[in-house]
Amino acid sequence: MAQSSVRGEGTRPRVRRAGEPGWDDSLYEENGERVQTAGDKGSRTADDTAPRTQGRHGGGGAGRRHGGGGRPRRRRRILRWSATVLALLILGTAGAGYLYYRHLNGNIKKDDLNIGDEKDRAAKAKPNAAGQTPLNILLIGSDARDSTENQKLGGAKDTFGAAPRADVQMLLHVSADRSNMSVVSMPRDTLLKMPKCTDPDTEKTYAASTSLVMTNDSLGRGGPGCTVATWEKLTDIHIDHFMMVDFAGVVSMADAIGGVPVCVDANIYSHTSSGHGSGLKLEEGTTSIKGKQALQWLRTRYGFEDGSDIGRTKAQHMYMNSMVRQLRENATLSNPNKLRKLAETATSALTVDDGLGTVSKLYDLSKELKKVPTDRITMTTMPWVYSSDGNRVLPKPTDAAKLFRLVREDIALDGKDKKKKTEEKTSSDPAAADDQIGVTVQNGTRTSTLAPVGGRASAIAQQLTGKGFTQARADTTTATAEATTVIRYPTADLEGDALRLAKALGIPSSAVEKSTQVSGITLVVGADWRSGTAYKAAEDDDKTPKSADALNGSDTSACMHVDPDYTWQS
Repeated sequence: MAQSSVRGEGTRPRVRRAGEPGWDDSLYEENGERVQTAGDKGSRTADDTAPRTQGRHGGGGAGRRHGGGGRPRRRRRILRWSATVLALLILGTAGAGYLYYRHLNGNIKKDDLNIGDEKDRAAKAKPNAAGQTPLNILLIGSDARDSTENQKLGGAKDTFGAAPRADVQMLLHVSADRSNMSVVSMPRDTLLKMPKCTDPDTEKTYAASTSLVMTNDSLGRGGPGCTVATWEKLTDIHIDHFMMVDFAGVVSMADAIGGVPVCVDANIYSHTSSGHGSGLKLEEGTTSIKGKQALQWLRTRYGFEDGSDIGRTKAQHMYMNSMVRQLRENATLSNPNKLRKLAETATSALTVDDGLGTVSKLYDLSKELKKVPTDRITMTTMPWVYSSDGNRVLPKPTDAAKLFRLVREDIALDGKDKKKKTEEKTSSDPAAADDQIGVTVQNGTRTSTLAPVGGRASAIAQQLTGKGFTQARADTTTATAEATTVIRYPTADLEGDALRLAKALGIPSSAVEKSTQVSGITLVVGADWRSGTAYKAAEDDDKTPKSADALNGSDTSACMHVDPDYTWQS
C-alpha cells in the first residue's frame, strides 16, 4: 500500500512506530503506575479537499405549522416577518456555517479500519426480518506519549515517541433494532495471539504471533486497524468502526461535558510512598469529576478493588454509564456555546476510521446511539482466568466464547430479549453414505488451565468407525483448543455431509460451520467433551455469564470499593 499523503497531517505530530518492545511496566506508570486510556496522534486529517474525501454535508429542516387562535391576521404578519428574518440570517451566515463545518471536519483524524488479512475478516452480520443490521464499534484508549501534554499527563519521563499501546479496549454493540446496547471490555493484560498486520504508512508487515502476547501491543503493530483485526480474530465479530482517544483527549472531553458524578465507598488517595498511583484523591460518596481528575479516575488501579486491571475496568464502566446519563439529562447542553465547545473538543480529540470521518457521519452515529434507552445499556468485562504465572489473564473457556456469541448473534446482554428459537440447519446438498464421508478428528480439549486429554481424537475416531463412518481418522499432530465441540467444512458441497455427522453424534447443527481453515470435514473435540462417548450439548440459555460482571446503564447505586490501604482521614 502506498503511503497516504494526508495521514499524519494536522495539529498533532505523527507517532513514531517503534519496533515491538519487550514488556516494560514503567511504560504504563505515572510515577511508576501502569495506566490506561486514550488516542493515536498519527492520523489523517479530515479536510474535505484532501485526497481521502469525507463525504458531502447536506441537511435541512422544516418549520412548525401553528394552528389558529386569537388575532389570526396579526399572527400571520408576525410569522411572515419572522420567516423573512430567519431566511436573511440563513443566507447571511451560510458561508460562515459551511466554513465552520469544514473546520470541524479538519479537526478529525482518520486511520485505516482493519489492516489484517482481508481473508481473515469476520463476516458481516445478516439483516433481521425488518432489514436492520447491528452496529459494532471498537472504542480504543491509547497511552501514546507523542506530545508534551500527553507525556505530562501520562507521567512517563522516558517514553516520548515510543509505540503506543491500546490500554483501553471496549466493543460497543448496538442491536439491529436499536432497542439495546452491549459493551464488552477486554482487560489490557489479556494474552492472545495477534494476527498478521501491515502498517499502511510504512508498509511494514508484522507477522502473526506464534506465542501469546498482551492485547494492548496491537496498537503498536501498525495502528488501530491492527487492534480491530485482533478483536475480529478472537471474537469472530465483524467490527464496523473504531473511535480512539488519548490522554489529552480524555481531559478535554471531560471538561467539555462539564463533570461526571462518580462514587467511592471511602476516602481514596491513589498514591504510595514510592510514587505509584494515579494521584486520584476523593472523599467518600459522590463527586462530580472532570478534566485531569476524570483521567485519574479512568487510570486508577492502586486503590480500587484488589488493585488489578479488572477493578480499573469496573471503574471505567461506572464512569461511562454516568457520563451517558449526564449527557442525556443535562439541559445545559442545549446552550449553543456549550454545544460548540463540545463539537470542537470531540472532533479534535478523536481518531476514527474513514466511515466516521466527517461531522455529519458522527452526528448520524450519535442519533443511532441516542435511540437506545439508558436502562437497556449493559456494561460487561470479558470473562477471564489468570495465566499460569498469575501476572496476566486469558479468555475464560466457555464463558468468554458464550459472551462473544451473544454479541455476534445480536442477543441482548440484559436478558430482556424474547427467547429466540434456534432453527436447525439444513442443506440442499444431500449427504453421502456414512462410509463415504471422510472425517478428520482433532483434539481440542486443552484449556488455559487444563492440559488436553490424551488420546481423545483417537477415541472419538474409533467411535465414529463403529457408527459406520469408516473413513474417520485421528489427527494427532494438530494441537488446538476449542471451548465447545465444533464441526467445520470447507465448501458448500460438503455441508450436507457435515450436518449428517453432527446428527449421528448428537451435536447441534449450530456447531457446524463453514471454514477456509480446513481442507475437509473436521471434527474438533472441544473442552465440553473431555470424557465419555456420548456428546451432551450444554444448555443454550442465552444468559450473560455471571463472570462478565454486568452493570446496567441506569444503575445509579454503583460505587467503587476502596482498598483500605489507600484511604485517608478527612
